[in-house]
Amino acid sequence: MAQAKKMSLKDKYTTMTSDLAWDFSYKSQSEVFPLCDFEGIKIEDWSKWEDPFRLTMDAYWKYQGEKERKLYAVIDAFTQNNAHLGVSDARYINSLKIFLTAVTPLEYGAHRGFAMAGRAFPGVGAQVASQMQSIDELRHAQTQLHTISQYNKYFDGLHDPFHMYDRAWYLSVPKSYFEDALSAGPFEFVTAISFSFEYVLTNLLFMPFMSGAAYNGDMATVNFGFSAQSDESRHMTLGLEVIKFILEQHPDNLPIVQRWIDKYFWRGYRLLGIVGMMMDYMHPKRVMSWKEGWEMYFEQNGKALFDDLGRYGITMPKFWEKSVEEKEHITHQLWLTFYSVGNAAGFHTWVPEDSELDWLSEKYPNTFDKYYRPRFEYLRAQEKAGKRFYSQALPQLCQTCQIPMVYTDTSKPTERVYKHSTYNGDKFHFCSDGCKSVFDHEPEKYVQAWMPPHQIFQGNCGGPTIPDVLKYYHFSENDPGEFLHSRDNANWNEWKGLNKDDEAA
Repeated sequence: MAQAKKMSLKDKYTTMTSDLAWDFSYKSQSEVFPLCDFEGIKIEDWSKWEDPFRLTMDAYWKYQGEKERKLYAVIDAFTQNNAHLGVSDARYINSLKIFLTAVTPLEYGAHRGFAMAGRAFPGVGAQVASQMQSIDELRHAQTQLHTISQYNKYFDGLHDPFHMYDRAWYLSVPKSYFEDALSAGPFEFVTAISFSFEYVLTNLLFMPFMSGAAYNGDMATVNFGFSAQSDESRHMTLGLEVIKFILEQHPDNLPIVQRWIDKYFWRGYRLLGIVGMMMDYMHPKRVMSWKEGWEMYFEQNGKALFDDLGRYGITMPKFWEKSVEEKEHITHQLWLTFYSVGNAAGFHTWVPEDSELDWLSEKYPNTFDKYYRPRFEYLRAQEKAGKRFYSQALPQLCQTCQIPMVYTDTSKPTERVYKHSTYNGDKFHFCSDGCKSVFDHEPEKYVQAWMPPHQIFQGNCGGPTIPDVLKYYHFSENDPGEFLHSRDNANWNEWKGLNKDDEAA
């Protein structure tokens, strides 16, 4: 009997993807895939879908298994060698408290979303790509949970991340972005996550932040970041392929896709402002400023991407010019906000040291000394006098991005931006024209937003006092507050053999 001819990689990929499709005998395609039509996207030929990686499931599992073994070997070595003592400073851990409690549940949400998309798309190639990404995202959540479990042994604020994600006020910012995407249709979800977030904006999350982790001695974070980043390259390619595929299928798809790109660019940009704050204020050793990162990864790389998509009729996202104007201001305004409400957060805040203020002056020569340095010097003097400032009021949040109304008019940097819209007789408030535009297009969606200050005022968050609310968040008494007076700082000084004279010096 003649031996069967070995299949080429192309034939093997085809056999294990598009050839798995079947014809429907007693149900129509629209009945089997009901979510494929209601967004208005028109797909004429699913066979035109192209996956540049052409990765089959057997190769996928082998590749991911090898990465897992390497990753957990590094994590085990990190644990056994008490490598948490090798980070630059205990202050650095507070950036992980935000990153890990915010991003880990997002990874799990992405896992659920791509499982939904894989079931909703009629094309087998898109189904397989979505399935692989769904598994990737679940794996990312698991690896980040292992990192949380490591740091939770030694530092406060990481003991109940999924409960905090569901309830803590500042974690409603990333949560609202992903729930916006998860409550949309499959094409909008993939545009929101794979293209707008992963292709356009993820470099600002992974590259400067993971480089900062390495620079600050945090090899546990670096290794799960690098392990995930190799997946991200495939996710980014999926996002770009989805956009091109949709636009090539029918001209009526262009305005729908452009609107999604406009929406999720602005929503993602607002979310990444918190990452910028971490880059500028929470890394004791800094790789680059938010301003430098935005110029490199969006103004240069992002503009080149949209120039390339111009042949399909896609233009730069709406309000992108405003993001360029705001790069001088947003991280300082966010850190000042978190500083003022540090008694109600699951991490610690502080006034930067003089050398760090000098670095910020160098990176932001047009604005920092004029508008922000005097505030930090005043706050430091107040803290030294025993009058550490905490706000006694709940802020008005933007109805769309759920960030407090802290951003200022770039032409008048001492005046805050307040926009509003009226819907069904109620007035809703926004931090920007971008957030107002998103709301105005589908207000019936955003009026349902779970706004933490409103819920606190309504008595839905444990009670009327700060201790009541912190208990509702599952924060311990050691999680919030000034870093200088924290248990984390005291433990760090003890572990490192620092006395108070050394600390003052």
